[in-house]
Amino acid sequence: MTTTNKQIKINSTSTNDALIDQLRACKNPEEILQFEKWFNSNIESDKLYKRICELLKNRSISRGLASKWLLTLIEDRDNNIRKLSIQ
Repeated sequence: MTTTNKQIKINSTSTNDALIDQLRACKNPEEILQFEKWFNSNIESDKLYKRICELLKNRSISRGLASKWLLTLIEDRDNNIRKLSIQ
């Protein structure tokens, strides 16, 4: 028997607020990256970085907060690319 995980859809204001609260609860870059992995695999919508950009565009979060989260995601991607190019 094969089972699949049904992805969650989020589009409402309350779910955006919950997303913001969850990201604010992350105390360090590792927690942000862990949440990103969960979000990208369980939520049926854009990737986390796109949702952060959307929240920033809609002025739901500050520029400082968005830059903190996006910088963490971008630096992680850069590190992963460097690791792949070294091998």
